Formats: sequence, C-alpha cells, structure tokens
Amino acid sequence: MRVLLILNLIAVVCLANFAHANNTKSKTDKVEVSKKKAVILAKQTTDGTTLKISEETLFFTVRILKADGHVVDLKINKKTGEVKKD
Repeated sequence: MRVLLILNLIAVVCLANFAHANNTKSKTDKVEVSKKKAVILAKQTTDGTTLKISEETLFFTVRILKADGHVVDLKINKKTGEVKKD
C-alpha cells in the first residue's frame, strides 16, 4: 500500500513539473504576425477587398476597400495581433 502511495506521489510531482515546463515555454516563445495573418485579422474586423499591405517596424498597415466605396486603413500589431483603425 505504501509503495502504491509513493508511486502515485511521484507520478503527480512529475506531471506537475512537466505541465509547468510546457506553460513557461509557451510564454517565452515570440510569435510574430505574418503578412497573411495580418490580412486575415484585418478582414475579420472590416469586410471588403484588400488593396495594399505595408510593413512597418512594429505593425502592418492593411488598406481595405469596403463595399460602400470607403477605403479603410487598419494597423495590425506584429507582436500582439491587435487591430486598430487608422
């Protein structure tokens, strides 16, 4: 009985360490938004036809032509994927 209890405790400790290692790895990985992903994020915010994509140091600017004829510039943060209207 004691052996089973000790083995169970060892298994729980090992799983906890493994879960913690995976969690800290995902926080430190830097995932940048690609041009393709920037367009997808922009189109989720504003429906229309993509006219132009410009790349700056910190963000992409995606120009979209809406169905009503208006042109909208959206800035997509490269690090976070946050979309802001210009």
